[in-house]
Amino acid sequence: MSDTPASILLIDDHPLLRKGIKQLIEMEPDLEVAGEASNATDGVRIALELEPDLILMDLNMPDVSGIEALRQLRAHNISSRIIMFTVSDQQDDVVEALRAGADGYLLKDMEPEDMIKQLHQAAVGKLVISERLTSLLADALRNNKSQQPARPDFDSLTPREKDILKLIAEGLSNKMIGRKLDISDGTVKVHVKHLLKKLNLRSRVEVAVWAVEEGLHKS
Repeated sequence: MSDTPASILLIDDHPLLRKGIKQLIEMEPDLEVAGEASNATDGVRIALELEPDLILMDLNMPDVSGIEALRQLRAHNISSRIIMFTVSDQQDDVVEALRAGADGYLLKDMEPEDMIKQLHQAAVGKLVISERLTSLLADALRNNKSQQPARPDFDSLTPREKDILKLIAEGLSNKMIGRKLDISDGTVKVHVKHLLKKLNLRSRVEVAVWAVEEGLHKS
């Protein structure tokens, strides 16, 4: 990691929770709270102004939901990694958030030290998902295979796309992949878009889970 602390924006309508998370983060020298918002509308505005490294956002907020805010931020091509932070462990919520472009999904009942550990992982470009949700997510994607019009075809990818897919399966962000392959973030983004289309998958999380299930991350 660089010497500069990873900047975090908190978007949650519960002031006590924001205060508690802020106090936790302030104890970590390589993490810092760059801003906070009590609703999704303000959160989106502040996020676009600050472009923080991480956005920790509640799922259920009045007026505009976390999912809708997530979609708005992704539509603006924000480079921040967006982590949903919620009480909901419902399969539909997890899958919808990840398909909308979330880089992680953490539950509010997790231990403080586990949460800090996950934020550190997210800050270096890893996908973060609360442990008890990983099998639930794999089941959801497995069940969805029968509904997909075409099974993902690894052989349809170019050599470069295959390299990128394996690095996505390791949980690396576009920035980290670009650094590893010595190409720009923008080039990685274009390759990711193409491989998602070819594989008929809707998010990099689906790519990661599928690649791990198929054993492609080891090949």
